[in-house]
Amino acid sequence: MPLSPEGIARKSAEAMWANDDASKWTGMMLNAVGQGTATTSLTVERHHTNGHDICHGGVIFTLADSAFAFACNSYNRIAVAQHNSITFVAPGRLGDRLTADAREVARFGRSGIYDVRVTDQDGKLIAEFRGHSRTLEGKHFDGEQG
Repeated sequence: MPLSPEGIARKSAEAMWANDDASKWTGMMLNAVGQGTATTSLTVERHHTNGHDICHGGVIFTLADSAFAFACNSYNRIAVAQHNSITFVAPGRLGDRLTADAREVARFGRSGIYDVRVTDQDGKLIAEFRGHSRTLEGKHFDGEQG
């Protein structure tokens, strides 16, 4: 029986998460994945803060980038970042639970565009991220491809 689109997304995410040492190293969690979507989260700990005693921008970028990666790889096709940008709106603070929600804006040929919204535990906007992906040869697992 063929996998559903959500099944393909989950199986692709499981294959990626197994080797994603960088995301795990930050303390990040992969909360949800679907075709063209993904949600990651982390709690801001002392080692995530910078010299201003707020969450380092690179940590916020990493959280958003990981959500983007799981979203654009959700079709059982290897996809990498081609170009990403982020706008920081408000600081993340020690103890905040940051969540990155990625959604597909467009997918065409070998390219994709994804928006990621990073919020805190109260729903306050922390950052907006846009990622452009490019698919390469290969799949995450043998079998279906979305």
